[in-house]
Amino acid sequence: MFLAPTIPLQFPNPIAIGISPNIPESDSLSLHPHRLPKCLFKSIMRIPKKPASFCLALFSPDLSTSPSSLSPPFRFTSAILRKSDRSRSPGKRKGIHTVGGSQLHASYSMEKGYETAVGGDNSSPFSHMGSTDGGQQPCVWSSPQGGCKIDIRKQIFCNRSLNMKNILAVGFDMDYTLAQYKPETFESLAYDGTVRKLVYDLGYPRELLDWSFDWTYMVRGLVLDKKRGNILKMDRHKYVKVAYHGFKELSKEDKVGTYGNTLIRDSFDEPDYALIDTLFSLAEAYLFAQLVDFKDKNLEKIAKGADYSVMYKDVRAAVDLCHRDGTLKQMVAKDPKRYINEDTTIVPMLKMLRDSGRATFLVTNSLWDYTNIVMNFLCGSRALDGSRKCNFDWLQYFDVVITGSAKPSFFHEGNRANLFEVEHESGMLLNTDNGSPMAQVGSSSPRLSLKGDKACRVFQGGSVGHLHKLLSIESSSQVLYVGDHIYGDILRSKKVLGWRTMLVVPELEREVELLWELRDTRKQLRKLRNERDLIEDKIHHLKWSLKFEDTSADEKQKLSSEYNALESERDGVRITHQDAQRECHKMFHKIWGQLMKTGYQNSRFAHQVERFACLYTSQVSNLSLYSPDKYYRPSEDYMPHEFDIIPL
Repeated sequence: MFLAPTIPLQFPNPIAIGISPNIPESDSLSLHPHRLPKCLFKSIMRIPKKPASFCLALFSPDLSTSPSSLSPPFRFTSAILRKSDRSRSPGKRKGIHTVGGSQLHASYSMEKGYETAVGGDNSSPFSHMGSTDGGQQPCVWSSPQGGCKIDIRKQIFCNRSLNMKNILAVGFDMDYTLAQYKPETFESLAYDGTVRKLVYDLGYPRELLDWSFDWTYMVRGLVLDKKRGNILKMDRHKYVKVAYHGFKELSKEDKVGTYGNTLIRDSFDEPDYALIDTLFSLAEAYLFAQLVDFKDKNLEKIAKGADYSVMYKDVRAAVDLCHRDGTLKQMVAKDPKRYINEDTTIVPMLKMLRDSGRATFLVTNSLWDYTNIVMNFLCGSRALDGSRKCNFDWLQYFDVVITGSAKPSFFHEGNRANLFEVEHESGMLLNTDNGSPMAQVGSSSPRLSLKGDKACRVFQGGSVGHLHKLLSIESSSQVLYVGDHIYGDILRSKKVLGWRTMLVVPELEREVELLWELRDTRKQLRKLRNERDLIEDKIHHLKWSLKFEDTSADEKQKLSSEYNALESERDGVRITHQDAQRECHKMFHKIWGQLMKTGYQNSRFAHQVERFACLYTSQVSNLSLYSPDKYYRPSEDYMPHEFDIIPL
């Protein structure tokens, strides 16, 4: 029988091992290897810059007998977590990693401040697997460097099983999907244009021209209460959890009084409410909040009868004016690089999809002239000097392009909008017979805008029925459509047609990064919440005993003292828990917290993503990191009664 010895752990300085209170801080720890706390394998060790040593036999008795047992089961690896300052690169680091059943990571960093993960595959999920050569060249799945581990920020997450082998056509929206606009420039441009329209076209005070825009303030998933001038964030059950009047936070009493004490639950939908479900809506939501504050402080400067709902209507009218007169798009066309993020992996992604035998199509509400400029910037070839020449080469990556689609009405089968073919050079619209060329008035034969049967055809208008015919689609489930608009792109195409859908959520990159960094904090929040529950249960039991049980005066006094002590303890834990939770949420956003969460519940936005998006990811080009024949499978669903039974 093997008797495991007690083995000392020697460190030059004290080590903070996770958060466990079971391990004292000392210069020498003596622990029985079979009694070593499990928390050691799932915690974070902050190791001093000076060398630290420990006995590997502590983790496996076999290692105490022969140093040769280090090979071959061990290999050197890195498990260094990134600091918040991502401009610095990690220093030299080494590690030992078992590939057996217990997956031990033991590594150290010579760079002060970096953390070393110890435990079952607790290494950092962040990498540069999405690219090679320092991120300069795209690394698609089909390349020799492809098929490797994917950075968690670039992963595609699955809500409903999707076998890509069943997909015959992959479609894309353009704005905010293929073309990711820079909020600090494009949203500011939209904001400034809207303010000018309010002042010069709708008669608002000129002092609005001095206002500035904070593009980080608003987030998607918010709801504007047009009548009351409030901005709301709610959970998946439509309970309002965070509420602001303009930029002033509503008290809990005002929030409950307005949205909680009603006989009939509000649906929080149009026409009384506006949903901020696109990134383009963030600027108008911020401007609406500014106008609410301005009206409250300057009643005499706002037109008589202009309540909050009228002001919102004016903001929407100003935004529409900016679109109609081409103010925004002309500025983008002059300097696309200033307003649109470059993504060199879009073309390899489209090539890979087409090489796999799938059709690709583009459906956008933008008209042909603007679409051609943006797609040239994203997919066009460069000249020797790095400049781009505007041409039609990018069309080789698509089978069909539909501009001016007027989504979401485009997705309705009953839509009888005419389908026109677009002549590339002139932008002239040509009549078609449901997509088939037809003779123009005064001509005896159909006019073809492009030569060759396989050339991409460009259209304007039409409906989804036209698209299915052009692509020879027999079943709507054979189509995967990728978009950014939860209603305009995803809900209609999924709910009405049964298309498979993928939602692009750029905010997800930062979200998952913070979730990783705060994973230990979130565990502690759960522990504090459980501690609150236990204390409250004890209080309820004592209160019951004091009220109904026949006890002596001394016993009652004792129970009362215990009751008061527990109440004090509960208040302390409650305050600690609430403060810690508030600080955790502020790490995601100073006002609105985590995008996908509201307290402990999924946010309304997250609920919509879960309901209507088969897949969701941070960037459209993340498709290039996966096999075009991949079978996407969702994680197992858990109900509350399963969490404490099934180990996660």
